[in-house]
Amino acid sequence: MNCPATFRGNYSALSPCSTCCNLRLQHCLVPSVSFQLKQCTRSGLKFHQVSRKRWTFCRASETQTEPDSNNDKEKELQEDEAERPPTDSIGQESSHLDSKPVAAEQINNSDAETNAQGGVCDVDNAEVASGSPLPGVKPQQLDEQIKIPKETIEILKSQVFGFDTFFVTSQDPYEGGVLFKGNLRGQASKSYEKISKRMQDKFGDEYRLFLLVNPEDDRPVAVVVPAKTLQPETTAVPEWFAAGAFGLVTVFTLLLRNVPALQSNLLSTFDNLELLKNGAPGAIVIALILGVHELSHSLVAKSTGIKLGVPYFVPSWQIGSFGAITRILNIVPNREDLLKVAVAGPLAGFGLGFVLLLLGFILPPSDGIGVIVDASVFHESFLAGGIAKLLLGDVLKESTPISVNPLVIWAWAGLLINAINSIPAGELDGGRISFAIWGRKASARFTAASIGLLGLSALLNDVAFYWVVLIFFLQRGPIAPLSEEITDPDEKYVALGVLVLILGLLVCLPYPFPFTQEVMTSF
Repeated sequence: MNCPATFRGNYSALSPCSTCCNLRLQHCLVPSVSFQLKQCTRSGLKFHQVSRKRWTFCRASETQTEPDSNNDKEKELQEDEAERPPTDSIGQESSHLDSKPVAAEQINNSDAETNAQGGVCDVDNAEVASGSPLPGVKPQQLDEQIKIPKETIEILKSQVFGFDTFFVTSQDPYEGGVLFKGNLRGQASKSYEKISKRMQDKFGDEYRLFLLVNPEDDRPVAVVVPAKTLQPETTAVPEWFAAGAFGLVTVFTLLLRNVPALQSNLLSTFDNLELLKNGAPGAIVIALILGVHELSHSLVAKSTGIKLGVPYFVPSWQIGSFGAITRILNIVPNREDLLKVAVAGPLAGFGLGFVLLLLGFILPPSDGIGVIVDASVFHESFLAGGIAKLLLGDVLKESTPISVNPLVIWAWAGLLINAINSIPAGELDGGRISFAIWGRKASARFTAASIGLLGLSALLNDVAFYWVVLIFFLQRGPIAPLSEEITDPDEKYVALGVLVLILGLLVCLPYPFPFTQEVMTSF
């Protein structure tokens, strides 16, 4: 189970420009028929009649225009903006007019009238866009030098973004950075590479680009934030010390889990520590499955350039361990890389656990007795029950004790640990898989549904109770933003992710069919 690093970065509002707001002038002939314009977000629209010509101007603090479907018109607009000399004066925006330029006094008068009527808002007091495209970001106070200056924003719009990558139609102050809205050109991954290279050439590593999906309208947006606001969160206790402490407790619970005589009276454990060695074989098997799981995460993460922290093994007196929580220390490039890392652990754990389970059913117990269990125990897992029915056949009957190799129980426990980490919720492996395959919005729905179902199961099962508490307080997310979240992963990795989710369901769902001897009738 991997837990991504939570990146700090409360992004304060942008410093105000000289006019306290963005000014966009649009001209249109006013016919005799009345018409309506859509109200701009978080701004008032004021109309001013200039001289005696029938021209109408719209002033807005943040203008959001509908993207023009005509690519030629957008290209012409971009060329006009590129040819216009940069300046901080309001006259820069008035170059949109095809007719005679308006006198500066008339613009200033209209500005004063608009300010008096409350139509212009201060950028510092502007409300941050709702539905954060950068979830999982913790607030922090930023100095003025960390905020993106106005000159940098103009360079981003005119020289970094472009008609061939991302055509900007509007922008919003996004806490310490800027959220650009517009039309994405071509493949998202290639556009991201082009924009990132241009930004690197202009500003080096000073700013970080995110190409995301706006939760308000499901359209692509580009978010640029200062790199200083994305530092990994530090912990008060050294990571290795906390992980070591959790690991020692997990070793104890793994040993305790495989000594039934001590489970009935946990307080007697300290008076009978010598009995813990009897649980060593089972603890080693389960620890082997967990180790393969985490090692696979680490190897794939290294190949994709993702940095992982020290794993925190979570102890559990019911099944020995709930797996491990591992922080992601850097920003994941895209959904496919996230899917590779998330899938690697459960696939390896399921593979080893499945092989050991088969060996347990096939090999006789070393002492000739093994573990005596009731056949009804195999109803608790569709996968274990189906394999038991297939391999044991008529030996498996309802309410009949059966002797099995203890390897069956140990491997089953390892499969269960992998399965509960494959639940599509929050920052579990399953939650990360669902996010990588279907996107952030679908992942949030899966998380809500999974927590709800686990909550209902917790009324009857103590493992489900502790697990839903762990998810809700530690692992419910949201998943930290990826550099580029628009491109879908390759189909072969999607198939592996779906396989992991299905295997998790087969382990957790009960086996509904009775274990009865079938009577064959011949005719």
